Amino acid sequence: MPRSQAQPVYGVKTPFIWRSCFKNGRGRPTDVFQRMPTEPFWKTKTLDELSRSEWESLCDGCGRCCLHKLEDEDTEEIYFTTVACTLLDAGTCQCSDYAGRKKKVPDCVFLTPEIVRTVDWLPETCGYRLMDEGKDLYWWHHLVSGSTETVHEAGISVRGRVTAYDHEMESDEDYFDHMIPIEGPA
Repeated sequence: MPRSQAQPVYGVKTPFIWRSCFKNGRGRPTDVFQRMPTEPFWKTKTLDELSRSEWESLCDGCGRCCLHKLEDEDTEEIYFTTVACTLLDAGTCQCSDYAGRKKKVPDCVFLTPEIVRTVDWLPETCGYRLMDEGKDLYWWHHLVSGSTETVHEAGISVRGRVTAYDHEMESDEDYFDHMIPIEGPA
């Protein structure tokens, strides 16, 4: 890869990124190294300050937010189920139509900083929640580990745990057969 295309990757020992500039404005190129930031964006920014690409990269790919949840009306406790959204690919734990999800699943929740701060069903391990609470990402998050597989290897994702999809549920009572503890599958 040409040095001009090198991108900083956190979790990988790459101390410099390459930058080309012109010395004294005379048109003679000089190669200059620029140090990477000492702290990754999730430690230096707030959710409201993230670029679109930073926001999207903060998702750990666990798939938990795509599981249906039940709320006890008396205690307000949240219970995860093993019933997934129709669009969840249970193998990759990714949405099979991320760009068109709202058209196909009208009640799909688009996470925003406001929603992250107000909902109580995001797992304690969620990157958005952790960042908003001023906590660091876990070792298995792809931004730390450098691999999108570590969330699965650590047992955090819903891979292998989805037992049904919402389009297979005939009534609301069917969800009770698929309840799991509050923190979800991990």
